Amino acid sequence: MPKSGIAVGLKKGHTVTERPLAARPANRRRSNKHVKFVRSLVREVMGFAPYERRCMELLKVGKEKRVLRILRKKLGQLSRAKNKREELTEIIRTSRMK
Repeated sequence: MPKSGIAVGLKKGHTVTERPLAARPANRRRSNKHVKFVRSLVREVMGFAPYERRCMELLKVGKEKRVLRILRKKLGQLSRAKNKREELTEIIRTSRMK
């Protein structure tokens, strides 16, 4: 909302021209080959976090809803929890095929 120059009211404040801001790095989501390689290397070297191992065990048993609750509590967002659950189920699926 543009400011009106008046000290009170809904549009209170000094009138200024808004500058166009560049996109922040967190908002620019592009898959990078190098980043993908480094993340896979780190995963290979470090393995899984304890909460991820626990979730994988629960997924093997079939407790998907419980896994979602644990991941949401750990990661803070439902969308991130769903993505992590899908990632872990994919890892379990590939490990069974080997």
